[in-house]
Amino acid sequence: MLNIISIHGRLTADPELRQTPSGVSVCSFTVAVDRSYSKGEDKITDFFNCTAWRGLADTISTYFTKGKEIVVQGAMQSEKYKDKDGNDRIAWKLVANSVDFCGTKTNNASPTIAPPATQQ
Repeated sequence: MLNIISIHGRLTADPELRQTPSGVSVCSFTVAVDRSYSKGEDKITDFFNCTAWRGLADTISTYFTKGKEIVVQGAMQSEKYKDKDGNDRIAWKLVANSVDFCGTKTNNASPTIAPPATQQ
């Protein structure tokens, strides 16, 4: 079985860092990824809700901000829940295990001290 996904897009907002009750860092962020399209077609964008844990969460919240390009690699996870009307629903999120800087220095301004971040 294989569950690997890589996306390249832009952050829609600043990453949100918080701590679990036991002190583990967790970061939530959303990445907008444009689909390929031909001239004359409408542009379509997909939005991926992402989560990172521990050191990777800290790295993302430190070096990435709204609008910055990012490459995220990880696995998709589904969460089943019931909505307010009692209907069964499924929400999907990308659980990141690594991220990379991308884009040019002028539009991404990535620091030179930060290597590609990998979740430990």
